[in-house]
Amino acid sequence: MKGVFISMEGPDGSGKSTQIKMLSDYLKDSGYEVIITREPGGTVISEAIREVILNKDFTEMNPITEMLLYASARAQLVAEVIGPALEAGKAVISDRFVDSSVVYQGIARGLGIENVYQVNNYAIGKYMPDVTFLLDIPAEEGIKRKKDQKELDRMEQESLDFHKKVAEGYRELAKLSADRIKVIDATLPIEEIYDIIKSTTIGVINR
Repeated sequence: MKGVFISMEGPDGSGKSTQIKMLSDYLKDSGYEVIITREPGGTVISEAIREVILNKDFTEMNPITEMLLYASARAQLVAEVIGPALEAGKAVISDRFVDSSVVYQGIARGLGIENVYQVNNYAIGKYMPDVTFLLDIPAEEGIKRKKDQKELDRMEQESLDFHKKVAEGYRELAKLSADRIKVIDATLPIEEIYDIIKSTTIGVINR
């Protein structure tokens, strides 16, 4: 069985976790061993980097520092988890991947799309998702959902203007990578979103 790599993207509060769980169950039923991971995180080293990145006390963090920390966490995740799993024919579902860095640091922080991709080429090597699902949601709605769920981390505490740049940045990136990124309205009912994800995933597996 050939490995399959799926990433789930979207602004904070877009409902990625729910859809990842449902997609994982489907892939397991289809015969795959499924690895679910998240960014930043997924390994001991990457989780330690996550603690630094999302620490709400580190408000002075420079955007370049932020970009490099995300890339470092990603490099470890790819080397330790994603790469080996795909080579072994497993299915990998990642809650965020390189597109998040492109949007958050490249677009919203203004570092530039190509600059972020260039840095991250070292981190990801040959591994890019076979399909990326972008759960598109207005920034206001996403942040409201997050505030209702838990205390916000450093990135989630950014201004509404920043989160609007993120939401629009994802839409911009989706146009640039329309062959890989599938945009889904995250305000749709959960089952309707899942049906779209499932049917698209079947197409990816069978191609």
